[in-house]
Amino acid sequence: MIYEKTYLWDEQEHYKLEEGAYKPYITVYSISNMTEVDTSKKRPTVLVVPGGGYNMVSQRCSEPIMTQFLAKGYTVAILNYSVRPAQYPTQLLEISRAVWLLRHHNEKYQVDTEKIAVIGFSAGGHLCANLAVSWNKPFISEMIGMSEGMNKPNALILGYPVISSKFFPLAGSFDTLLGENATDAQLDEVSCELHVGDHTPPTFLWHTANDNVVPVENTLAFSLSLAKQKIPFEVHIYPEGSHGLSICTNDVNSPNEHASAWIESCLKWTDITLGNNQFKMCL
Repeated sequence: MIYEKTYLWDEQEHYKLEEGAYKPYITVYSISNMTEVDTSKKRPTVLVVPGGGYNMVSQRCSEPIMTQFLAKGYTVAILNYSVRPAQYPTQLLEISRAVWLLRHHNEKYQVDTEKIAVIGFSAGGHLCANLAVSWNKPFISEMIGMSEGMNKPNALILGYPVISSKFFPLAGSFDTLLGENATDAQLDEVSCELHVGDHTPPTFLWHTANDNVVPVENTLAFSLSLAKQKIPFEVHIYPEGSHGLSICTNDVNSPNEHASAWIESCLKWTDITLGNNQFKMCL
């Protein structure tokens, strides 16, 4: 079993953390390759990005999500990113760096570099969506000294995501991310549904219709933008369920049998989208 905590910036001199700043990191989990089977196997990989309104990194949608993908043979990493008082674009640089690390250390972590998905929930969903629509912005590679495309996700998975700063905003998350006096231009820059294009990866989304924190219109708005740009996507809207359901079980204090169907649907979608051959018969 591979289990390793890696700080994002330890080996990068190009980007300097401010003195006293939080040190973001990823925790990587992967089933060790067996010597009698295949010592060089590369696995589809999922980067888990928890929510928390950019005020915290929620435990509810970190390890519980990791276990679902690990059991299916994926390499999985969890991103612990900077929160308040850190503001945009700090978190976007961090998730970019996390994807870069997974690609750069593909041998060590058994990562198939062409099969990396990011999965985010609530504000973590916003961060993943922001990466998916902004990974090719020149300032990202310039600021962290990275070759363009090393931070590109091959698939995007969003659970009850914060998306729009324009039409269905969750004011608290955007105030935390940008500051309370953000300009319209700044709000437009992080309103993810406005920036979907042919560079955006295939996407899986799920939400509940009566989410009491993040309006379901966020998911619908992103889905509409994907449809307009002809980006493949799958979306599930469940009729009942409060915000932050995670895996919808008692383990996360959010049992919801109907909405829990998102997990099986998502795993099937991810297997197809990334080409996970873990369960194909050996010939």
